[in-house]
Amino acid sequence: MSELTHLHAPDGVAPGHGYSQVVWGTGRFVAVSGQCAFDTDGKVVGEGDPAAQARQVFENLRRCLAAAGAGFDDVVKLTYFVTDVAHLPAVREARDAVIDTTRPPASSAVQVAALFRPELLVEIEAFAIVRESDGGTD
Repeated sequence: MSELTHLHAPDGVAPGHGYSQVVWGTGRFVAVSGQCAFDTDGKVVGEGDPAAQARQVFENLRRCLAAAGAGFDDVVKLTYFVTDVAHLPAVREARDAVIDTTRPPASSAVQVAALFRPELLVEIEAFAIVRESDGGTD
């Protein structure tokens, strides 16, 4: 786990609700491409169901982070792309099941006209910082 500092709101900035305004740390930077609700065979999970899609997206993020030696505690930034802001409560519920809600990452949410396939409702990308272990290699 990395040594991260989470600042919910610097002086003069309104606090975020469910996210930190600023997160910083030192270590190895990990960028995870936007993940969508695909299973291991590339089939869409939860067509028409934002909650099912959000859960699958966070599972895919977990697997990608693990491949880089990271976990959700190392995530410093999440960006949510949703086809309807009405999907955000489902995304937040799936997020809160995997992050430390007392130390949430910085976040941005964007409503988009569409994702690259019409049955997809949610795409999420992640940035993480992983503390380098003593004597470890990349």
